Amino acid sequence: MTPVTTKQQIILSGNRPTGRLHLGNYTGALENWVALQQDYRCYFMVADWHVLTTDYEHTPQIPDNTREMVLDWISAGLDPETSTIFVQSHIKEHAELYLLLAMLISTARLERNPTLKEQVRDLKIDEGEEGMSYGHLGYPVLQAADILIYRAHVVPVGEDQLPHIEITREIARKFNRLYGEVFPIPDGKLTKFARFPGLDGRRMSKSLGNTIELADSPETIQTKIKTAFTDPQRKRRQDPGRPEYCLIYTYWQKFQPLTAPEIYEACTTAKIGCVECKQRVGQAIADYLAPLREKRKALEAKPGAMEEVIHAGDAKARAAAVETMTEVRERMHIG
Repeated sequence: MTPVTTKQQIILSGNRPTGRLHLGNYTGALENWVALQQDYRCYFMVADWHVLTTDYEHTPQIPDNTREMVLDWISAGLDPETSTIFVQSHIKEHAELYLLLAMLISTARLERNPTLKEQVRDLKIDEGEEGMSYGHLGYPVLQAADILIYRAHVVPVGEDQLPHIEITREIARKFNRLYGEVFPIPDGKLTKFARFPGLDGRRMSKSLGNTIELADSPETIQTKIKTAFTDPQRKRRQDPGRPEYCLIYTYWQKFQPLTAPEIYEACTTAKIGCVECKQRVGQAIADYLAPLREKRKALEAKPGAMEEVIHAGDAKARAAAVETMTEVRERMHIG
């Protein structure tokens, strides 16, 4: 294939619609996406079909969750005029390519996927008839279809998703070898804050109840930050702290890095206590998120604004997907 410049390269990324986003989503993906818009042609996908792999029982929540998530995306800086924002299930070509690519990979290869093994363990999925669904096993193939249908060159991911990108690369190589070169071989692009800590020190996650949402009010942020995990060895106000063992210091480094050295010195010399430190970092986070909250309120005041964004993005995505599938069918002599 003819080499392409960075400006010509395509990025595909997305999130499952689970509602409002939190700081972990922001630092792990969204912030990075906003920056990538400057240098790449970007497709950002609401991955609603992917919700079904682990939560097919609560589909009525998907439309509202989609709207809330897209609101956060645009509030944080995704530009619908520059990037294509669309809903996966609105582009039926994804399903067709998923079916065709599924013929090019064995179940044994999918079962060796280390990310899948982690999910089985974390979700406590049992063996047998009520165990993993066929769709869950094939999740990486659907992800491959999502990526390849837009002929993406780069996929921003957390470290845990790299095995899925490798499966996509294997499928693309096999298709190109059998039917001629149609797909670029995509690369995974790791983000700096792939696993941002939640209020309890574990990875920030809605399922763990340890999040600060992008849309939270300053008052809500302060209430939540009071519960945050700090250095367990600092039991009294006069005890010197260890910032490297305190997630509050991680928050300082992210949301007010110029103040972080001052906080480090004050903590290690017991010039500042944990209560004051939490209050101050809570205010720093609220100030950092203020422009996002204001933009979100303005968007919420416009009836139908998100629907218009999604409709326009769907049309752009559909045009690209139809073009790819026309070539895929021709190469495979199908349809």
